Amino acid sequence: MELKTVAALAVALLTAVAFAAYHFWTGRPQTVRAPDPEPPRAAPSEPGPMPGGQLTPSGGGRKVVVDVTGKVRRPGLRKLPPGSRVADALEAAGGVRPGADLSGLNRARPLVDGEQIVVGAPAAGPPAPGAAAGGSNAPNAPNAPNGPNAPNAPNPPAGPGAPGGSVSLNSATAEQLDTLPGVGPVLARHIIDYRTQHGGFRSIDELREVNGIGERRFADLRPLVQP
Repeated sequence: MELKTVAALAVALLTAVAFAAYHFWTGRPQTVRAPDPEPPRAAPSEPGPMPGGQLTPSGGGRKVVVDVTGKVRRPGLRKLPPGSRVADALEAAGGVRPGADLSGLNRARPLVDGEQIVVGAPAAGPPAPGAAAGGSNAPNAPNAPNGPNAPNAPNPPAGPGAPGGSVSLNSATAEQLDTLPGVGPVLARHIIDYRTQHGGFRSIDELREVNGIGERRFADLRPLVQP
């Protein structure tokens, strides 16, 4: 055989071997990595304690709006979930100031929408639902018998705005302050604003610092009010 023929056969053989080796290599079985298992989903956790010592959980429904005033760090109106208590309102107002007397304040009492919480003053119960501000639930006194020998009926106790009465500057509502002589709705609002901004009245003399109260009006109010 000629040399050219032998060379051509060798090239063809090498080509066939290379082609066979390529198909063998690409057709071999390959190891496939299984996908990583998904982490197990955490079961819904049970409700734990509320943060910050809050006594009641947040829920839907209409908010309870209360006015927190007196010896607290951030006095003013606060909106709280239904079922909140006095302790929740104090926490929402930044907490009480050092030295504030809480002995007369029931911090476990449920809040009533529209009530006012005065810290550092004698405690007042929640307003009765449907009761008018400043109203009285006391029964009417029986009429005294007529006649010349009939005993004189005892004088009724003085109310918040009557002469000789006593209105607390730290706990009275705007309606109660409005019953004082010379005090209208605007001046009553000024008294409440001063009480909120200064953490309450420590003495009757501070009433002079309220906008709209001069010496003459202060002299008329002095025997009718208390801190």
